[in-house]
Amino acid sequence: MKKLFILAVCLGLAGISFLFYSFKLKKAAGKISDTIQIETGLISDVKSNSGDVIAFKGIPFAAPPVGELRWKAPQPAKAWQGIKKCNAFGPSPMQAKPVPFMVYTSEFLIPETPISEDCLYLNVWTKAKKSEKKPVFVWIYGGGFTSGGAAVPIYDGEAMAKKGIIFVSINYRVGVFGFLAHPKLTKESPDHASGNYGLLDQIAALKWIKRNIAAFGGDPDNVTIAGQSAGSMSVNCLVASPLGKGLFNKAIAESGSLLISNPLIKANDLQSAEQQGLKLAESVHATSLNELRNVPASELMKFQGRYSPIVDGYILPEPIPDIYAAGKQNNVPLITGWNEDEAFVSGFKKKDAFIQQAKEQYGADADNFLKYFPASTDEEAARSQIKLSRDMIFALSGYKWAAVQSSKSPVYVYNFDRKLPATADYVKYGAFHTGEVAYVMDNLKFLHRPWEPADFKLADLMSAYWVNFITNGNPNGKGLPLWPQYKIDSHSNYKAMIFDKSSMYNELPDKAELDFLLSKAGQ
Repeated sequence: MKKLFILAVCLGLAGISFLFYSFKLKKAAGKISDTIQIETGLISDVKSNSGDVIAFKGIPFAAPPVGELRWKAPQPAKAWQGIKKCNAFGPSPMQAKPVPFMVYTSEFLIPETPISEDCLYLNVWTKAKKSEKKPVFVWIYGGGFTSGGAAVPIYDGEAMAKKGIIFVSINYRVGVFGFLAHPKLTKESPDHASGNYGLLDQIAALKWIKRNIAAFGGDPDNVTIAGQSAGSMSVNCLVASPLGKGLFNKAIAESGSLLISNPLIKANDLQSAEQQGLKLAESVHATSLNELRNVPASELMKFQGRYSPIVDGYILPEPIPDIYAAGKQNNVPLITGWNEDEAFVSGFKKKDAFIQQAKEQYGADADNFLKYFPASTDEEAARSQIKLSRDMIFALSGYKWAAVQSSKSPVYVYNFDRKLPATADYVKYGAFHTGEVAYVMDNLKFLHRPWEPADFKLADLMSAYWVNFITNGNPNGKGLPLWPQYKIDSHSNYKAMIFDKSSMYNELPDKAELDFLLSKAGQ
């Protein structure tokens, strides 16, 4: 009897153990594993320090655009055997060596290496289960279309993934490698267009996400594209492009669009861009595309010039302002805004010189101009030049986009006014260009500044708004101050969420000066 009792106990314990083990297996079965299958093969991950977020870095979404594929639309990535380790960022796109400048310390820059033409990689952060359909956030970096990359420290996706979304950051070609047009490139293209390779990279990445993101627990039908500066202008292009249809259903644009020409970036027409390409080919003594594609990347970098999106008749079939004016853009909800002090002024004019310039440029309207941009002292003139630079490069185009998009889709406008705490070297830059990014991504830990409690509170607030919008197209949620839609109609609501040490929904600052500048721009 004693032996039978012992046997029964052992069998009981074994049964309990088996049930417990089966429960664990069932519970774990829904989790994203260390190795997952995508269309080109198996990939492995790198876990976060906390262990609840899994990152897959350096996933190739297209073939390396090198050799014969230089200045061609991105081609499918090749499949591989075995398991591909995706535990480090892929190379950043070909560009000049990143060097800190102005307020832009290393936290805003890509690592010095690796930098390569072989750059078409993306990164995914997730804490979802395979069976889930989490909303997807796709980050497109800035850099004036000549620099940047997904490996910038403040673009880390872990904090946002912890809040319940799938965070994806993508690389795209920049500069001469991303936006060179040439008559022979146009002729060889089946689409009879050339130059917008950087935008084609972004579209290829979005198509990859559509096909593969479910493996990471993401919803391919709930994708938000977002970007800052040139990334914001890229979002503006993708919303305008017929090729973007169905690849995303929401957009976030931080600082900039191409609805208004600005002093730094504009969308060239194809013919003008082709002439730029002919001059480059002549400079490097290339008489054929084969010769041009064989020119070393380091040699092409010497003739970098200014390259940006092109009205090519394909990706952008018409000038961007015309697309939006005709209501042909993709109808998606939009968050857009700009920062109080974002500006790029190469040299400040004294008050007399600034006033004289205003008279020459605005004639009879010079007094009105100086009402909005006063110059009674040299210091006041300098401040006005910062405001004017901000308006002409970033704010005015965002203001215009908010107006035209709000006639078709929900729009939410913000102004970021928080002057980032800083040492004496940087305090003068205030609420500078790109300053909001670390807040919306809840990544203050990656930016070395003397943060105050108000900054962490602001990061919590902004990232919560962004996550809500990414989830359902509306930034509002429980416990958050109400952020109403921006509407231009008979009951015009020219208001914005003002983000600062104390945030509030209020009248849009500087609306009168923006209206004045729009009237002078013929818009």
